[in-house]
Amino acid sequence: MAKGRLYLLPTLMGSETWEHVIPKEVAELAINTRYFAVENLKSARRYLRKLDRTFPIDDSTFFILNKKTPPTDLAGMLAPIRNGHDVAIISEAGCPGVADPGADLVALAHQNGHFVSPLTGPSSILLGLMASGFNGQSFAFNGYIPKERKKRVYTFKEFERMANKYGQTQIFMETPFRNNHLLEDLLNECLDNTFLCIACDLTLPTERVQTMTVAEWRKNAFDLSKRPTMFLIGKPFAM
Repeated sequence: MAKGRLYLLPTLMGSETWEHVIPKEVAELAINTRYFAVENLKSARRYLRKLDRTFPIDDSTFFILNKKTPPTDLAGMLAPIRNGHDVAIISEAGCPGVADPGADLVALAHQNGHFVSPLTGPSSILLGLMASGFNGQSFAFNGYIPKERKKRVYTFKEFERMANKYGQTQIFMETPFRNNHLLEDLLNECLDNTFLCIACDLTLPTERVQTMTVAEWRKNAFDLSKRPTMFLIGKPFAM
């Protein structure tokens, strides 16, 4: 019996439609899969029904894979692969295994000699970088910013140093309900001539991506509350 494969299945980042961000071949593979490791059961089921209104939810198996999942549960999620079935990882938004759970299961799959296949779909990290005008050959994704003020300010200064001295683009994020607080701290603590890109609501009708200096942002800041956002500090590549 041929062994199955572990697929990393991208999902939507808030859009009600999937056709403009999920390739048809990826959608077809998802529709034909019956085993899933998902970050959120409700949103994963909703996504599969968007891909196919008749998707057989009740005939499918869903494993919960989030930051609270015990490591001892991971082996069971790979059991279908040994029996010839594919398993797909679905995160809450965007691409699995990047800034969300999934990497541990992928690592275990490699350790057990299973094939792992990443599939094409939207990534807010890459989309923000692409639209920023910053260096796309040297960049770092830093995840969430520290909450403690002293560490946060130090982090901003380090981002500025890496961008100015080495030309390395710094990409980071915050939980959507704290976006305005992060932006306020950036505008208070960063140098006037630091270039900041804000990429919010990527792939949505309300999408907005803009790069300006911190001094310009102080005059043109807009409400980011509850809007999924990527922040980037860098140097315009043409400079």
